[in-house]
Amino acid sequence: MKARIEWIEGRVFLGTSNSGHGIVIAAPTGQGVPTIAPSPMEYVLLGTGGCTATDVVMILEKGRHDVRGCEVTLDADRAPEEPKVFTKIRFHFKVTGKGLKHDAVERAIKLSAEKYCSASIMLEKSGTEITHDFEIVEAD
Repeated sequence: MKARIEWIEGRVFLGTSNSGHGIVIAAPTGQGVPTIAPSPMEYVLLGTGGCTATDVVMILEKGRHDVRGCEVTLDADRAPEEPKVFTKIRFHFKVTGKGLKHDAVERAIKLSAEKYCSASIMLEKSGTEITHDFEIVEAD
């Protein structure tokens, strides 16, 4: 896997992935100062959430469960001193579907956390405490 980061101006960078997709990255300039794009650490958190959400949906679909939606809310704490690594991330899943079983959703989240989500597993191995909880919403 490869990527390219190009400085545009100020604290704004353009990232290009190996697959040719681009993202804007904006480092914060100060507390409370608005930026034009997520910061690098926000992208780490977003990528981790995207990784596990993808896993959960794919696992449920593979098990032929009628999943209709998956939303993951991440709440992260960071170290107060440099390097300001993530110290704790709480994942809350809201999984919507028809007749979804508690055990199936719990299993999908556990498989993602323990086997498939490279991002969260990497963070956990580096010392980030990670917790998961979920709710199931019955689809109309």
